[in-house]
This record gives sequence, structure tokens and C-alpha cells, in this order.
Amino acid sequence: MNRIASRAMVLFLLVLLLLGGFVFFLAEYLVKADDWVIFPGSPHVYTGGNIGCGVVVDKDGALLLDLNEGRRYSNLLPLRQSTVHWVGDRYGSISAPSLSYYAAEMAGFDVINGVYNYGQTGGVAELTLSAKAQMAALEAMGSYKGTVAVYNYKTGQLLCAVTTPTYDPDNVPSFTEEDEAYKGLYVNRFTQSSYIPGSIFKIVTLAAALETDPDIVNKTFVCRGEYKIGNEEITCEGAHWEQTLKQAFCNSCNCAFAEIALQLGADTLTEYVEKFGITKQVSFDGITTAKGNFQIQSNADLNLAWASIGQHLDLVNPCAFMTFMGAIANDGKGSTPYLVEEIAINGNRTYDAKRNSGDRIMSKETAAILQAYMQNNVTVKYGADNFPGLTVGAKTGTGEVEGKKPNAMLAGFVDNEELPLAFMVCVEDAGYGKTVCIPIISKVLTAVRESMD
Repeated sequence: MNRIASRAMVLFLLVLLLLGGFVFFLAEYLVKADDWVIFPGSPHVYTGGNIGCGVVVDKDGALLLDLNEGRRYSNLLPLRQSTVHWVGDRYGSISAPSLSYYAAEMAGFDVINGVYNYGQTGGVAELTLSAKAQMAALEAMGSYKGTVAVYNYKTGQLLCAVTTPTYDPDNVPSFTEEDEAYKGLYVNRFTQSSYIPGSIFKIVTLAAALETDPDIVNKTFVCRGEYKIGNEEITCEGAHWEQTLKQAFCNSCNCAFAEIALQLGADTLTEYVEKFGITKQVSFDGITTAKGNFQIQSNADLNLAWASIGQHLDLVNPCAFMTFMGAIANDGKGSTPYLVEEIAINGNRTYDAKRNSGDRIMSKETAAILQAYMQNNVTVKYGADNFPGLTVGAKTGTGEVEGKKPNAMLAGFVDNEELPLAFMVCVEDAGYGKTVCIPIISKVLTAVRESMD
């Protein structure tokens, strides 16, 4: 009798163990099944290291990439060149993280049916990009290296983001690492790069000053062409003499902003740099951008002054700074950019974009003053006729790079309910933002406007 009871107990324990194993496997399957099936290299989803099914189109349905039979790109050369940093190439030299991130939705996978669409056409992924704007941006950049981007700060839709240098994925060029024209070819400069910002960083310093001292708008600043800090000095290209805060910003006066920075102090300015998200990584659609940098080293006052005008050790990522522009234009509350609008298989949506309105990073009052000051820059200094029919606010910058010509920088927005756009232009080794970046963004905004109309 004891022997039968013992055997029954062993059998009972084995059943419990089997049941426990089944429950554990079921739980693992429900949680991790998509990872098991769509991991990079999975034969169920990938072919030769790339997603093996699906179609990628722009916001108006223009073909960017057909994955169903190898990789068939657009028949338009400029469109292939201007989007390769988003859809990837044949050899994995340029990755397309968003397509991989949504591999389950592209292939048609769920935990009940598995890869139910494998071997068929896959999903149609509609991106937020405008083919018209992409091609216009590529043409406007010419032979320059850098990036130009525009997004809708109300919705977060990334309407244009072009990186140069680029190439035709249907005709890969032959080059060596020493070939200057192709350096950084595989880098998506909008997401993966950080730049010395130059005077566009004065927007950050101004915003911090407005948040901490609302009365600063009534103060005046005297610029004699230099601002002494101990035995060192901050210099301007010329003397601006007595000026209001608005005039100092329009003049991009280094001396005035050095004085403002010293009044703020390193801790306060650092606090607001973090609050505004200037150095933070931005994450969307499986993409995480490069970090920025803001820190004050020894000889604090002098380095604080240089950092406040976008030099010293300052670095900004184009995507993060564009998002900051969006927050200013949107009364202090921005939107996180996104690239993938929707994915559908045979008319059934497997993914819809989840728009993120973002957090408030500054008061409405501060945002309103920044809007007015940046619009004044365009009216007084950059030329409103460069943006016909649009109310634009902007700030240029000259990012000094040791041993090279400066980076030309431009950040700004369009103040228009029907065209709520924020933009960023970074042109390497190019000189001044006004002469280089204004013509570029003018052409791009025209194309974006036409695509939205």
C-alpha cells in the first residue's frame, strides 16, 4: 500500500512539474513570442539580413522601398538618395531601425496565428516623410555635409529629415576612408550626430533668463566689443553699445549673453538645459538619438560665458534641438517626433502612430517672448522675404570648430495654425548660418508647404 502511495505521489509531482513547465512556457511565449520570431536574422521574417516583406511609402503614398522581391527602391534618383538613411541599403551599412522595430507589424505576426502573412506581400508602412520635401532638401544641401529637418510641432510628424553626404543604394559608389567627400556617409546626422551649436544656444540662455528673472526684458546691456572676465575676455565682431535684451538677441551679442550667464550662474543654467531637454536623448520608433553635452570645466566664469553662447564643450543633437524649437512655438509644450504613421496588411491596420504631446518645459509667457524675439530676428536681420507668406522665427549660429571653418547652424519655427512647423539646419564646415542656412530652409519650407497643401 505504501509503495502504491509513493508511486502516486511521484506521479503527482511529475504532473505538477509538467503542468508548471507548460504554464512557464505559455507565459514566456505570450511575453516573448514576437522576439523569438522577429529577431534580426530570423528566417521567418528576414532575407539576407533585411526584412523580407512589405512596402514603405511616404505620407502621400509615393514608393520608397518594396521589400517583397529583394529591395526595390523608388525609380527617382533624388528620392532614393534622400531616404536611404531611413529605409536602409542592401548591405546593412545603413540600418533602418524603424523597419526592424515594427517587424512584427510588417510581417503580420500575432501570438495566436504566428507569422500569418509570411510568404505574401507583408505590410504597407506609411512614413510621415514627404517625398517632395526630401528631394527639395537634398537639392538645397548641394555638396554640403550636414542635415536639414522639419517636423509638425502639434502632431510630431517628421515631414523632412535629410542627411548628406548620401548615395544611391542602386549604385553604391566606390570610395576609401580617406575620401573626404564620403566621410560619415553611413551616419544619419539628424539622429546620430551632435554639433557645436554656436549662437543658436543663446535661445537656451535667453529662455533660462526669462524663466528666472521676468524683469530682464526691461534691462539694457552695454557692449563695447569685449567683456572682461578676469584676465580674459569674451569678444563680439563689433561694439553694439547700449541695447535692450531684444536687440542684444537680434545682434547675437556675445558680451550681453556672457553678462546674462554670469547673472544666472552655472548651476541655474545647467538646471534649465536639463529641463529643456537640450542634452537628452530622444526616442521614437525604435530610434534613440545621440546625446548632447553641457558642462562647465575649471575657470568657471569664463567657461560659463563661452558655454552660454554655444561654445566651450557644448554639443546639441539636431533632433533634440528641433524638438526644443517645437516647444517654443507651441507655447512651451512640445511634441516628440515620430516617423512611422501606420502599417496595414490587406487593409487591416497592424499599427497606428501614438502621438505624444510632450511635457511643458517652460511657461507660456516665456515661450511668447521667445516667439516674438525670434520673429524679430527674421524681420530685422534675416529677411522676411526669404519666407513669403509665412511668419517665421529663427536664430542662426556659427559653431567654431578647431582647425576647420565653422559649422553653419539655424533653428526656428513657423507660426501658423495650418503649418505648425519647427526646423533645424546644420551645415558642416560652411561658415555663417545666415548666408548658408537661410536659403536652404527657405526651399525646404516651400516644399513642405506644398506637400501639406
